[in-house]
Amino acid sequence: MPQALPLKEPIPVGELVLRRLRQLKRTPGELAAAARVSESYITELMAGRRRAPAPGSDIYVTMGKFLGLHRDDLPSCARAERAAERPGQRRASAEVRKIMLDMCDPQQIKSLTRRLARPDGGELEWVIINRLLEVARGFVIRRLDDEVGLKVSAGREGKEYLDVRMRLLEFLDAVPDSVTVEDCMDFVIPRIAMWGIDLDSHTMRIQLRS
Repeated sequence: MPQALPLKEPIPVGELVLRRLRQLKRTPGELAAAARVSESYITELMAGRRRAPAPGSDIYVTMGKFLGLHRDDLPSCARAERAAERPGQRRASAEVRKIMLDMCDPQQIKSLTRRLARPDGGELEWVIINRLLEVARGFVIRRLDDEVGLKVSAGREGKEYLDVRMRLLEFLDAVPDSVTVEDCMDFVIPRIAMWGIDLDSHTMRIQLRS
């Protein structure tokens, strides 16, 4: 099947997926099977009820091939869609904020807590949590790349492969205002031992667990 020409302007990922499925006369279920995700994942994406997956998500490769898109179309649309979001507009939950602060360098907690309490604290909070999520995402992406290991792990835990894969993909989509306590317990705490931040440059120092 010939690939479509690269998009001239990015559009919402869900809109692009819906448009191509209609052009190809294919179903959300067929795309879901090709991308190894649940059908509800695709339908929610097309309906705009699910934010675009992160540009580095592996599903864009399989989705792009199935839809006959240029390899950069879906990631480019995702980057544009996510860039339009306003960091710090919504805060993380109090529970998530506490978990993240509990991992902070003890010498910084007081000054950082005061800084986060300021009217512009939401932007700093977004920077901190997003960076911690980025580190955790790296480990999750490596798990997703190991399909055999993931299937073995699912069998060992008595779970369906698709359920385990979807749990990892859901975490990759998390942002500071949507990350959950369960996400922190499953993916962040097991990887990050401690972190600190330069409050002027926002440069972070992150110590991983051995």
